[in-house]
Amino acid sequence: MSGFLGVDWAHPSALGYPVVFGGVLLGSVVPVVPTGAVVGAGAAIAVSGGDLDLVLVVLVATLGALIGDLVTFGAGRGGRGVLRRFFERRQSPEKLAGARERFAQRGWVLVLVGRLVPAGRIPVLLAAGALDYPWRRLVPAAAAACLVWAVAYSLLGVLSGGLFDNPLVATLVATTLILLVSLAVAGVQKLRHRTR
Repeated sequence: MSGFLGVDWAHPSALGYPVVFGGVLLGSVVPVVPTGAVVGAGAAIAVSGGDLDLVLVVLVATLGALIGDLVTFGAGRGGRGVLRRFFERRQSPEKLAGARERFAQRGWVLVLVGRLVPAGRIPVLLAAGALDYPWRRLVPAAAAACLVWAVAYSLLGVLSGGLFDNPLVATLVATTLILLVSLAVAGVQKLRHRTR
């Protein structure tokens, strides 16, 4: 029997959607959960016969990420006095003015890249909040960034889920693959930062 969004909410597999949503939301606010791995695992289960719908996995991951990003940005806005003083102690007025200008000119790009780069999202969102980036510009940028992010990590899950018929094996492979990609990107960033 189908219910809301065509999902049989009485079926045990339907728990996958709130798990993806909750895991992504929690990890987006407090980075204790590897959110990309949660999305990839959900996608792997969806394509390996685990009774989840891939489109719904992407949508609930996008929604969880967006709410988490808006909470983080809101914390930056709410604590902007404290954050501004923090930034002012560590950066010159010229650098802060440059950051404000970059957000004014291409804030949506910074929000998108911050969402896709490991460990980039929280600093970008807090800085955007502290620098008074407007909500009306942040919300569509964050929504687009969260959708692109959810699709990207779902594709990694689809890749592993398409290789294995067993949802558990597909989930483990997707999680491992996503963690390795994240570590590789972080390693490249660290090397680039050292060479500057």
